[in-house]
Amino acid sequence: MVKKLKQMAEKQATSRGRLPDSALGAHVKESAQQIWLAGMGAFSRAQAEGTKVFEALVKEGATLQKKTQGMAEEKLSGVTSKMTSMAGDVQAKAGQHWDKLESIFEERTAKALNKLGVPSAKDVDALIARIDELSAKVAKRSKSSPAKTGAASTRMARIDELAAAAADRSAPKKKAPAKRAARKSPAA
Repeated sequence: MVKKLKQMAEKQATSRGRLPDSALGAHVKESAQQIWLAGMGAFSRAQAEGTKVFEALVKEGATLQKKTQGMAEEKLSGVTSKMTSMAGDVQAKAGQHWDKLESIFEERTAKALNKLGVPSAKDVDALIARIDELSAKVAKRSKSSPAKTGAASTRMARIDELAAAAADRSAPKKKAPAKRAARKSPAA
């Protein structure tokens, strides 16, 4: 840089007739000295005031962090509540669809079983009711005519066996005894 300044000064001196070479060197040296001293002064001031500026920047940063953290928490709670409500809606819709699928499956299964000749629960209930009715009639007749008790009791036992076998094959095992017991008590 000094060389460039020197060259420029020489060109100007020769073209305009101004400063000689030694004066130019002194002038450049003095300018460089002043620049150096200005840099040292700036460094000294920055060093003295640097801690104050640093502390002020730290305070501003902490304030800014608190503000952004508060805003982020607000946004997060808003998003969380939206996601919770959306999840509830999706769950409700899925539950409705599941119920529809379940009823469709039950209907199709019932149709298939009906086509195969498997009696439905209603058919079994009707059969049990009919057997109970017949059993009651047979019991009344057997009480009224004591001479026929041997043949009637054999037939009655056979009817009870057939009813029990039909109920065991077609009705669920847990539900059938409860229904039979409930139906026998009013008729007796």
